[in-house]
Amino acid sequence: MIVPITALYAGVLTLIVGVLGFQVGSTRSRVGISILHGDDMDLAEKIRRHANFTENVPLALILMAVLELNGTSAGLLHGLGIVLVLARIAHPIGLHHDNMRHPLRAVGAGGTFLVTLIAALTAIWQFVSR
Repeated sequence: MIVPITALYAGVLTLIVGVLGFQVGSTRSRVGISILHGDDMDLAEKIRRHANFTENVPLALILMAVLELNGTSAGLLHGLGIVLVLARIAHPIGLHHDNMRHPLRAVGAGGTFLVTLIAALTAIWQFVSR
């Protein structure tokens, strides 16, 4: 079976993580720090932006693919995908070491959590109701 809707969002999200990874790599090259971040908070922020993405997005995409394979409506899948993309754009913009309460950080974290929660509950419901 194919999962074209999930593939679309996986592709878009891969472009985003590529940008985040490039920012880490280019900053590491510029400041000459190979491992960790020393005391460079700009590098630390970029590392966390990239790491947070890679910690959260794969599970959401796996759940979306499971839902798509289980025949979930295209509308729900696109809704989850759009929210996930917007959340993963907002989060790194709002993630700053000196501002824990930046609204875009909350939008990004909350949106990602909401997508993952809805997808997980839908997958559980699909199993229980069959």
